[in-house]
Amino acid sequence: MPHDPSSAPSWRGAVRRAALDALAVVVPVACAGCGRPDRSVCPACLVALRPVPRVAQRATVAAWAALEYADVVAKVVGAYKDGSRTDTAAPLAAALAASVVAALAGSPAGSVEACTVPSTRAAMRRRGYAPVDVLLAGCGIRPSRVLRPTRAREDQAGLDADARRLNAAGALTARGDLRGRRFLLVDDILTTGSTLAEAARAVVAGGGSVAAAAVLAETPLRHSGRLAASQETHRDIPFEGGYGGRTGVVVPPFGSG
Repeated sequence: MPHDPSSAPSWRGAVRRAALDALAVVVPVACAGCGRPDRSVCPACLVALRPVPRVAQRATVAAWAALEYADVVAKVVGAYKDGSRTDTAAPLAAALAASVVAALAGSPAGSVEACTVPSTRAAMRRRGYAPVDVLLAGCGIRPSRVLRPTRAREDQAGLDADARRLNAAGALTARGDLRGRRFLLVDDILTTGSTLAEAARAVVAGGGSVAAAAVLAETPLRHSGRLAASQETHRDIPFEGGYGGRTGVVVPPFGSG
């Protein structure tokens, strides 16, 4: 009987589902988004995690966000960050990759390094891993560790806008001379933008420049009752004035810094 190449994807899918079903018998899991049994993230919740990159503006900070931090997304991200559910990393990494690509699309060629905000010591002790770094690894990106904390700071979750700004201000510094280096700032959740603004300040103070910023998800603006979506293009984002540098590009497959 001749082999039909078009049937291969369906067979692979069937084999994968059977393997997941068998694994669920040995190691029972529940969907991090809705609690349904047998899948880390069920098919219905995977739909909610499909990235739709958009520009999110917060005061002086503009970043590309792949998801809205609400409902299923908030539950899965929360389970990943604070519930030790690293089994949910794959779809989140895919969403972050879409945000990174959108942030740097159409930029002139040049070397750009990924830069993440270092986790606090307390967060590292609690989680045992750096959530954003793990997601970037799933994208094939190794961030450059060019920032370090200057002091202890609280977790931003639960703080209001003013408290977040004070908590973040002056909390980071460059590890060395960053002159001639350009960076893509990457974080998980964009709320007020205080963390990204502080990371940008520290990079520029160290002599570097910020090409763009990308986050996994943005919190919806409460005052508008809708997403902080924008029709701005990449060139409309005022990085040069607020961030001190021109835009650059990392072309997939991503290089490591």
